[in-house]
Amino acid sequence: MKNFLSHGHTLTFTNGSGSDLASGAGYLQGAIFGVCADAVANGAEGTLNLSGTYELPKTASQAWAVGAKIYWDGSEATTVDTDNTLIGVAAAAVGSGATETLGAVRLNGAAA
Repeated sequence: MKNFLSHGHTLTFTNGSGSDLASGAGYLQGAIFGVCADAVANGAEGTLNLSGTYELPKTASQAWAVGAKIYWDGSEATTVDTDNTLIGVAAAAVGSGATETLGAVRLNGAAA
């Protein structure tokens, strides 16, 4: 098909966050959320993975159930939807203890 561009699992982006991004960091480009495939210096181009399941930093005070809607607040994953962008669903249950700061998120692969 002549007009096919890609499967849409990745997106090339320019890091405009004001700081360097580590490999595995979550990043919101407009309404599209992805996880950095590699480290990306501020102002440099990189690749975002838009689909798959990733361990991301989460709000420690929140417990997640499998299938709960997960949002991005700019620095971590949360179940709070107000002023945040839907990025996917919880892929595993996780508690709300102070040390439970990571959660498995299945990305929705779509723009919010």
